[in-house]
Amino acid sequence: MLVALALGVVAGIALGEDAQSIKWIGDLFIRAIKMLVVPLIFFSLVSGITAVGDVGRLGKVGGKAMLLFMTTAIVAVSLGMGLSALVQPGTGLTIALPAGTDVPPPPDQSLVAMIISLVPENPIMAMAQGAILPVIVFAVLFGVAILVSGKDGAPIARAMNSGSVVMQNMTIFVMELTPFGVFALIAWVAGTFGFDALLPLGKLVALNYVGCGLILLVVYPLILRFIARLPVRDFYRGIVDAQAVAFSTASSNAALPVTLRCVERNLGVSNSIASFTVALGATINMNGTAMYLGVIALFGAQAYGIELTWMSYVMIALTATLGAIGAAGVPGSGLVMMSLVLTSIGVPLETIAFVAGINHLLDMMRTMTNVTGDATVAVAVGRMAGEIDVAEYRSADDV
Repeated sequence: MLVALALGVVAGIALGEDAQSIKWIGDLFIRAIKMLVVPLIFFSLVSGITAVGDVGRLGKVGGKAMLLFMTTAIVAVSLGMGLSALVQPGTGLTIALPAGTDVPPPPDQSLVAMIISLVPENPIMAMAQGAILPVIVFAVLFGVAILVSGKDGAPIARAMNSGSVVMQNMTIFVMELTPFGVFALIAWVAGTFGFDALLPLGKLVALNYVGCGLILLVVYPLILRFIARLPVRDFYRGIVDAQAVAFSTASSNAALPVTLRCVERNLGVSNSIASFTVALGATINMNGTAMYLGVIALFGAQAYGIELTWMSYVMIALTATLGAIGAAGVPGSGLVMMSLVLTSIGVPLETIAFVAGINHLLDMMRTMTNVTGDATVAVAVGRMAGEIDVAEYRSADDV
């Protein structure tokens, strides 16, 4: 990936504006990403909900976990928007809109109209049109209905889980094209915009690491101190192995076995709480991704000169939160969710072309943040349910 990034920069500088001739390879990669959005979100959400097992558990343990996951996601995307508004990474990078298009008007729906639009009149049409928020609402209701149906819904639950696995594998297949897409896109960026485009990309990398660092060092410790009422240092000592695997693989799913071991053996959370919360978190908890989506949305708007209204910020927060929940725990899924957020505020999807080249550098830190959040919520829920061995949590005898 880094080799493709470096070669792309060299090729772009060498070819200059002629680098446009290989941009079609990157465009093909972006189209493949857009192809995954609707089915990946639908199957991932339904599978995550049905994994709870029964509605009672969803309301008790699942309700507390979901509340923490949603709250931290909202805080994360707000943090991302705040950092991007402060640093203005897209300012100074003037990008022309795609040929034949004008600056799209910002969302001007009233809050009531936006709420009404969340419920699809025809879910199939919503999927065909790429109206992601109505698809998410339908997926959540569909998943809950499967749980309520009990044994009668079990075959569909298994089908949804299989569909989720299939879409994750399909995402991995598309991500195998990443080096080629990265090479073509970064060559186009460097050849068309020169070094002026590389500075904003450097700002994006810095904002990603700063934002994730604030979540790791401020948001999660607040949960541990004031909700779980446990020492922060013992937590990070016990979860370090999972963080290392998450950072190196950039995949929440790949880190799942190690995360479970750390949460149970090192942090003392009961098996029932740990297995449920960590597995659920690997599916729907993507705080690092939510933060980054907030950064990217404002970056794209700044680069294309698109004015955002207060409703635009509401849409960013809503779509980034729900998009992070719908993201699969595999490398590169953040690129898929990016199209959801950008579309909601009228920012051209060509923005993805600028960040695809550095996505893996960002994905590693985001994934470590996501996995740490899974463990944080597992500890908090275990503490509230009285299913955590505090002595084991404080013990330095980690495995």
